[in-house]
Amino acid sequence: MAKVGVGTEAPDFELPATGGRTYKLSDMRGKWVALAFYPGDFTPVCTRQFCSYRDGDDHLEELGIEVLGISPQSVDSHERFTAEHGLTSPLLADESRDVLRAYGVLAPGGIVRRSIFIVDPEGIVRFRHVALLGLHYKDVSDLGEALAALR
Repeated sequence: MAKVGVGTEAPDFELPATGGRTYKLSDMRGKWVALAFYPGDFTPVCTRQFCSYRDGDDHLEELGIEVLGISPQSVDSHERFTAEHGLTSPLLADESRDVLRAYGVLAPGGIVRRSIFIVDPEGIVRFRHVALLGLHYKDVSDLGEALAALR
C-alpha cells in the first residue's frame, strides 16, 4: 500500500463525479484542494462530515479551498446522497479503488480510512490525516486551522 506523505507530490487522478463532471487533480493546479476520502455514502459519520462542509461552504470559499469527496461508491450513489442532503462538495467515484490505493487509505478488508489530504497550488501534499478509526472527521474549522498553519 502506498503512503503519500507531506511534502510529496500528490498522485494525479481522473475520476467521474457528481454533476456530470470529471475531476483531474492536475487540472486543479493553482488552487488549494482538500481530498476527503470517506468510507461510504449515507453512513452516519460521512453524512455529518459532508453536511458540515455544506453548512460551512461560505467559510471554505473564504479559505480558498475546494473539498473533493472520494469514495468507492458509484456516481449514481453519490448523486442520491448529494440530493438527499443538499451537499455542495463534489463527490468522486473511485469504484476501482485505484486512487484509494495510491493514497494509502485502504485498510485491510478494503475498508476506506477516513482521511484528509490538503494539496497546495503546486500539487504538493501539505497536510495529511489518516484516521485509524473513522468515527471523527476534519470539519471546516479544522481545515481552516491547517491552512493557517501552512500559509
